[in-house]
Amino acid sequence: MSTAGSETFERDARTVSTHPSEVSPGDIAVGVVIGRASEYFDYFVYGIASVLVFPQVFFPFESPIRGTLLSFTVFALAFIARPFGTVLFMDIQRRWGRFTKLTLALFVLGSSTAGIAFLPGYGSLGPVAIALLASFRIGQGLALGGAWDGLPSLLALTAPRGKRGWYAMLGQLGAPIGFMIASALYLLLYATLSREDFLDWGWRYPFFCAFAINVVALFARLRLVVTHEYEELLTERELDPSPAGELLRSQGINVLLGAFGALASYALFHVVTVYPLALIVLFTKQSVTQFLVLQIVAAFFGVGGIIASGLIADRLGRRNTVAVFAAAIAAFSGFVPTLLNGGTVGHAVFIVLGFILLGLSYGQVAGALAANFEPRYRYTGAALTSDVAWLIGAGFAPLVALSLSAYLGPGYVSLYLLSGAVGTLAALWINRRLEQND
Repeated sequence: MSTAGSETFERDARTVSTHPSEVSPGDIAVGVVIGRASEYFDYFVYGIASVLVFPQVFFPFESPIRGTLLSFTVFALAFIARPFGTVLFMDIQRRWGRFTKLTLALFVLGSSTAGIAFLPGYGSLGPVAIALLASFRIGQGLALGGAWDGLPSLLALTAPRGKRGWYAMLGQLGAPIGFMIASALYLLLYATLSREDFLDWGWRYPFFCAFAINVVALFARLRLVVTHEYEELLTERELDPSPAGELLRSQGINVLLGAFGALASYALFHVVTVYPLALIVLFTKQSVTQFLVLQIVAAFFGVGGIIASGLIADRLGRRNTVAVFAAAIAAFSGFVPTLLNGGTVGHAVFIVLGFILLGLSYGQVAGALAANFEPRYRYTGAALTSDVAWLIGAGFAPLVALSLSAYLGPGYVSLYLLSGAVGTLAALWINRRLEQND
């Protein structure tokens, strides 16, 4: 992107901006929700396709189980790439500014998503199709790392005292919103097309939609981030990128504590979204369309859980809320084998309860330990903490959970969830001891 072209685009974005002279927490919250919903829609479009499409289209030479496991392996590549994307794009921001960084990141994300939509299957390209799919998935991960705009941190810092839990949960609403839209789109296509048409061309439409939504979200976010008021507020709050090496040397323990502090919620994240769909497809005769409807309904309960988390956190405190619901996830893990072996009813209870707990815990995990960072490291620290949390908590969750179910039994999935809850509680305990010793 040329400097002249970037400056012209930025001036155009400023021209259409209608924000008042002061950026309110409500304005920031709108930007956060739009940005996160678009990213999560893209995210779940790929996740659902990893179960319903990619095993047949890109791994037809394997059994259904192994094909799905290979599909989940490619799925995980984005989470491995994401921290590298954050480091790369933070450097771009330091050199050429936030506007250029965000525009380039969303361009890479949109291009990677569109590339998957046009990608021929294994039957046409052979192993090259798998290599291209993996490359596009890595591109998505790099772009998601680069799409960090600092809005969640800014929202947390500018929220009214006594309402920080409420404002913190607003950005988290993007996850269930993105999931519901992606699931509804696949539901429509899966229910109305023949299996042949769905696997031939129908599955590509959600990726086209994800590309279009990312373009719209780009302009919506740029209307906020290019304003002088926003830039001044970020500077005032010291929300500027810092070198990753310097951050890790100075604040590495805070990155780890923040990532492990979110582990219970992030481990549960895919265990109630992507993994159960694979379980239904591979091991039961349940209707895929009916199960997608169930997940959409359960996601509404997840929205309610996120909203409730904001009210609870403003009473108990954000870290106490995270701890309470990590313990609740630990208790829930003990019932996982019974529910997963409980047929249609057991699966329904597992999904609904899982989404409620996910909402209650996920609503407050973002940045719950971000206050540990020194102010000048908070911007980059929050981004890398999120990346590491996704990597260790969610990136391999579908692969691990399905492997455990297929080869050892669903009881081991409960141990996986329990380990996430223990990780969160341990991180919160260590963080408290460190604060007491300061």
